[in-house]
Amino acid sequence: MAGIGRGDEPVEETRPGGGRRRRRALRITAGAVAGAVVAVAFALRAPSPVGHWNSAEGRADFLAAYDRAMAAMPRPAATLDVPTDFGFVRVYRYAGAAGRAEPLVLLPGRASASPVWADNMPSLLRIGDVYTLDLLGEPGRSVQDAPITSAADQAAWLDQVLERLPEHAFHVVGLSIGGWAAVHLALRAPRRVATLTLIDPVYTFSDIPFATALRAIPAAVPWLPKSWRDSFTSYTAGGAAVTDVPVAAMIESGMRNHTRRLPQPALLPEKDLRRLTMPVLAILAGDSVMHDPATSRTVAERALPHATVKLYPHASHALNGEHPAELATDLTTFLIP
Repeated sequence: MAGIGRGDEPVEETRPGGGRRRRRALRITAGAVAGAVVAVAFALRAPSPVGHWNSAEGRADFLAAYDRAMAAMPRPAATLDVPTDFGFVRVYRYAGAAGRAEPLVLLPGRASASPVWADNMPSLLRIGDVYTLDLLGEPGRSVQDAPITSAADQAAWLDQVLERLPEHAFHVVGLSIGGWAAVHLALRAPRRVATLTLIDPVYTFSDIPFATALRAIPAAVPWLPKSWRDSFTSYTAGGAAVTDVPVAAMIESGMRNHTRRLPQPALLPEKDLRRLTMPVLAILAGDSVMHDPATSRTVAERALPHATVKLYPHASHALNGEHPAELATDLTTFLIP
């Protein structure tokens, strides 16, 4: 989850560093918390094997919030429902500056959807054409109709979406869990991935911290008060206010009204990261609570020695909404041939 802005901060290049013992400890604690999350998910299980709305009223509540958040987006040149083996994926195409053959493809974070990119669209459209999509299995206008049981399935449906778009290659940009999904796409079906940009990705360079995993558990229980979900969203956004923020309202409604049926993501091994052959830009938030920034920085530099790795020192996990201009500048520089 990201996209709730706080302000502008300077950017600095990363440097190699330590943190192996801390990383190992985080893996152990995150594993314990993952067990707790699985237990909660088991207790809250529903018979459907696919993501679904908990009620017709809940779906209507979310779609109303979604439409309010979409009002901040430009008018799309095309709205597509792209068929895949796992369901239909909602894709929006936006016409940007001419001259770049490969468009951007933007993958949002968990429990969010295309509107999370509203603050970024003006500057990203100066780079070229942009596609946004709603992740399959998450709250949004995509419709999952077959089980997604593995990271390979996640990569497969993303690859099928790109295959059905008219261009032959894409600059794939993933935010949060969208970054994790983008890496799996690039590892398993790299032929259409011209470049890979990871914006504060989770489960990619380090695990989710113990405290964050604990706070996420009650936020995932739909019948608990709305304030608990708002508190978690604010926590991930560095304490930013979330009342009267359309994107935050959309995220809260999705958390309350939609049930996910997706496999628990696992931390990517460094040996897999080293297999990435396309140019990679990794932008990390120095104040992120969704991973350990120091560890992530070290791992990214070590596993991707030819990548461009940047740290936004005082950014939260809502980095894209806090620093839209800096992000666009770094992406533009990265894409210069």
